[in-house]
Amino acid sequence: MFVRICLLAALAGAASFASAADVVTKPEAEAMVKKAMGYLKSNGREKTFAEIDKKDGQFVDRDLYLVVYGTDGVVRAHGANAKMIGKNLMELKDVDGKPFVKERVEMAKKKVPFWQDYKFNNPVTGKIEPKTMYCVPEDDMILCGGVYLK
Repeated sequence: MFVRICLLAALAGAASFASAADVVTKPEAEAMVKKAMGYLKSNGREKTFAEIDKKDGQFVDRDLYLVVYGTDGVVRAHGANAKMIGKNLMELKDVDGKPFVKERVEMAKKKVPFWQDYKFNNPVTGKIEPKTMYCVPEDDMILCGGVYLK
């Protein structure tokens, strides 16, 4: 019985460790956005957008993916949902009524990187979850990668 309890405790600890390892951090999101900015400068928009759109590409890691918006609110690239590409999401609101794309575009006008909080569907869990998005304005677009807050 004691061995069984120890085994169950060890398995529970391993499960906690595995789930903690699956949580994307803010530094990881920032690093991926910066990596994509470097890729953009080396390869141009078309190739970068195509790479961001790949669900199994270098710009997708667990529930971390990148999105590129134009300053007009139109999605240029989306690492989790290709159906969003080409759509104007300026009026899109989260479950709390926050017009997060419009807010993101307004924040990008300052031309400095920023974090933005809102709620969004997590493609891994399928649930609406709090999220914080790291965004870097570049010319007429905004490159973003976010972290779901567990």
